[in-house]
Amino acid sequence: MSLFPADIEDQARQIVADFAARGKMVATAESCTGGLIAGALTEISGSSAVVDRGFVTYTNQAKVDMLGVAETTLATHGAVSKETALQMVHGALYRSQASVAVAVTGIAGPGGGSAEKPVGLVHLAAKNRSGKILHREMRYGEIGRTEVRLATVRTALEMLAEVAAQA
Repeated sequence: MSLFPADIEDQARQIVADFAARGKMVATAESCTGGLIAGALTEISGSSAVVDRGFVTYTNQAKVDMLGVAETTLATHGAVSKETALQMVHGALYRSQASVAVAVTGIAGPGGGSAEKPVGLVHLAAKNRSGKILHREMRYGEIGRTEVRLATVRTALEMLAEVAAQA
């Protein structure tokens, strides 16, 4: 029995198999998912050959300390922004042995949203060492905290697969 829905487990299994076959490793930088992306990957047997490390950076200070996100970025754009997600993924990649990294920051709810940044808004970024970088702004809506977090895991795993294929 898995901790995750079958579709997420299938995505993770595919990534672990692909990365293992290609000798690639992954790092995650997670805010709103609190480690669920790394958790989904490490649910798969053999993932120790693929998962280098995961950073759970829930606070702004953790983003600065662990990933090197600039305090000015957080002050200017906020934690939930494209700019922060891009700096998070860069920090995860370059503070690890991974060839690919993914980062997520968002508002899972039920509170914490605003008109400008509503509940369900998540910024995701994925990057490889060849310099390919992806960003997605997702607006999942007020579908519930658990569903926002699981939807974010699904999108993050898709982005990992996409950026790894271009590595």
